[in-house]
Amino acid sequence: MVELRVLEILEEQGKTRYWLNKRMDMHYVSFKKMIENETASIRFDTLEKLSTILEVPVGELFKTVEKKDEDK
Repeated sequence: MVELRVLEILEEQGKTRYWLNKRMDMHYVSFKKMIENETASIRFDTLEKLSTILEVPVGELFKTVEKKDEDK
């Protein structure tokens, strides 16, 4: 499963969710769902904006994790 690692990047950079949310200019509920990996899709323009604001290549926004077994 692929997840965004935005929260990790923010922590590495010493920045807050609030800081990023203000720069992303998104509704907070949508922003929160995105950075907490509670959404099934993300737009390319949103990825580009995240990459630019966080000053990381788009590929560094993602990590691969084992699929969560929600049946247990």
